[in-house]
Amino acid sequence: MTVRRAPFGTLPDGRAVEVFTLVNRRGMTAEILTYGGTLLSLLVPDRDRRLADVVLGYGRLDDYVHRNQYFGALIGRYANRVGGGRFTLDGREHAVDVNQPPNALHGGEDGFDKAVWQASSDDASVRLTHHSPDGTGGYPGTLDVAVTYRLTDAGGLRIEYLATTDRPTVLNLTNHAYWNLAGEGSGDVLDHELTIDADAIVAVDETLIPTGELRPVAGTPFDFREPHRIGDRIRDGHDPQLMVGRGYDHCYVLRPSPGAEPFRAARIVEPRSGRVMEVFTTEPGVQLYTGNQLLGNRIGKSGRAYRQSDALCLETQHFPDSPNHPGFPSTVLRPGETFTSATEYRFSIATA
Repeated sequence: MTVRRAPFGTLPDGRAVEVFTLVNRRGMTAEILTYGGTLLSLLVPDRDRRLADVVLGYGRLDDYVHRNQYFGALIGRYANRVGGGRFTLDGREHAVDVNQPPNALHGGEDGFDKAVWQASSDDASVRLTHHSPDGTGGYPGTLDVAVTYRLTDAGGLRIEYLATTDRPTVLNLTNHAYWNLAGEGSGDVLDHELTIDADAIVAVDETLIPTGELRPVAGTPFDFREPHRIGDRIRDGHDPQLMVGRGYDHCYVLRPSPGAEPFRAARIVEPRSGRVMEVFTTEPGVQLYTGNQLLGNRIGKSGRAYRQSDALCLETQHFPDSPNHPGFPSTVLRPGETFTSATEYRFSIATA
């Protein structure tokens, strides 16, 4: 394993941004930006050992600053949505940034995707840290976060999260990589075959806020318990949940983990290249998003425009709007506690 460090540009306020490059013994390569803790690229071999970058993103820092759609970014303080931008904790109501009216999305205007993370590295990983002051985006408590990116020699990208606070707060962290296993800029992902190890989704209203129902997937277009092409049912006009999401934009309720180590949440197979990605996590949910808001007005690293369904996201996380749903797994973090989470993307080649 090797780790390299290099400059990646300067923000308008003069802060320098760096890129770290990790390479494992198989030639698999990951690039991580200190801006947003962003997964800039991930080169993965196909069945003929040809490498391709399987995550969407930009080639220039300026595009990440001014034209970003959370490509590859670390998301916090609260990934996904908070309904109405409000929640109550210990009897006190908190108002947070509403950046997708009427709701808060992905931590608001001062989300972690816009922070310049402090970085250190060893011969196998990059460790990013961020200090978020009390009241950032309306969230209570001073929060200290550490995220470690690591490539494994077995062909995985592992992301480990750790956080502490000095006041009770809520927290939901994830990485927002947009995946296309045929290669970034190669077209849509509708032929990708997807499996999700979940029996239910978190049903949402017309603003994508949970209704409180955990809806069984059986008999619906959301049933990926067995492999299905993403494109098989994405245009099913009879399912109201697909209509409100303009495609898949829903959190899956994962089956309980047998222990503290990551368990399998999902599997994707890209038939042309033979690339397989399995997602393992300690989180209770995974948000499936099929790039429904990619409108052809973002030009990626390959020089090609990104269009609807040109990627999918599998964001391992707690459920959206959990602070307003006492029956959902808790996202509360208190002083003296340490939040930990791990997600690993494991790559292989499909057998014939």
